Amino acid sequence: MTGGWVQLIVAGVFEIIWVIGLKLSDGLSRMAPSGVSLVAMLFSLYFLSLSIKTLPLGTAYAVWTGIGILGTTLIGIFYFNEPKTALRFFFLFLIIAGILGLKLQSKY
Repeated sequence: MTGGWVQLIVAGVFEIIWVIGLKLSDGLSRMAPSGVSLVAMLFSLYFLSLSIKTLPLGTAYAVWTGIGILGTTLIGIFYFNEPKTALRFFFLFLIIAGILGLKLQSKY
């Protein structure tokens, strides 16, 4: 795995952190989770910007958002008790398949 892919995964993890922090901030009314969200958002964008130096823009953006979707949805299901339906898991599987497909076809 090249540096661009590692940077992209790190960007995706920070995306998950900022979205979860946003949820915990109660509409940005709680200072600590709001601050965590802001810092994580900056790190997410920073690492995304590094990754697109070497990875195709469309691939990087799709994978970045895919990681964020997967992480936030799974945390929503298991931490915030959001619905656990077979269809949700099926569609998450499709996102994983898309991410893996983009990685496998990439020459980077």
